[in-house]
Amino acid sequence: MNQYFLKKDCKELHAFPHIIEFAVKKNNTIQFGSLAKTAQDFFRVYYVIDGRFDWVIDQQHHIFYPGDLAFVLPGQQFGGERDLLDIGTVAWMHLGLQEFDSSGKLALGKWSRLTDSECRSIGQILVMNNCAALSKMKDAGALFQSIQQEFCNQEIGYASRINQLVEELFILIARQLTQQNTSRRDFPQTFMKLEQTLREKLSHQWTVEEMAALVGLGNTAFSEKVKSYTGFSPLNYLINIRISEAIKLLKRPDVHVTDIALDVGFYSSQHFATTFKKLTGYTPSEFRKKNTTPTE
Repeated sequence: MNQYFLKKDCKELHAFPHIIEFAVKKNNTIQFGSLAKTAQDFFRVYYVIDGRFDWVIDQQHHIFYPGDLAFVLPGQQFGGERDLLDIGTVAWMHLGLQEFDSSGKLALGKWSRLTDSECRSIGQILVMNNCAALSKMKDAGALFQSIQQEFCNQEIGYASRINQLVEELFILIARQLTQQNTSRRDFPQTFMKLEQTLREKLSHQWTVEEMAALVGLGNTAFSEKVKSYTGFSPLNYLINIRISEAIKLLKRPDVHVTDIALDVGFYSSQHFATTFKKLTGYTPSEFRKKNTTPTE
């Protein structure tokens, strides 16, 4: 999917007053403050195409990988775990609802062909399932792609087709919620344990072979699995973890930048500074000035 952005009041959305925003964004650098936690009065859906995203939805922390989908109900808070948009590609859509309340009463509007009963059932499923994170939702990715194509091509009947695809997205989310075990994400535990081990020993100079051994795979199979889950090669994935930990430490003014560099696994402060600026647009010192929390 190519990058794409439509916002309310743009000409492409004149026929769709219920679509507040539709976008596909490829983010190549970490942009601080680019995804601050906010609550809105509309329905939000996010689909991860590639990368790894730390998001907080309704005060619950989730990690999203390619093929995962997040939905945010009206009134719920959503944003990056560190108020930033991580590196990767994500598609999203913001939708205004005619009616929605905490009991699950849902009305989409005159554009929808779903019956009142169907809307009510979907609304109740959305409210009753305490899970805003859905895994392995590639069908949702196909819907986002189809919607983008319809907007771009604007062939005969495209408005009706887009509304139909939006309806399909609601139905898909509701059906997935009824099938997915909401007590835990359907995600390989070995991969989660690997990330935990890496974070605990970031100062170690991990090789691909060592990381692969931790999960009992050969180098090639391991690299393919990491790529499929995160969109990154193993070493680039490790660099993103290092930078993510460095961001936390830089907010502490009592820790020297050189110590941070070594603690998170960079072989020198210069290597750390170069990599940090490449991924964030700031040097470590510049970031610290902007984000330091005073000591009490």
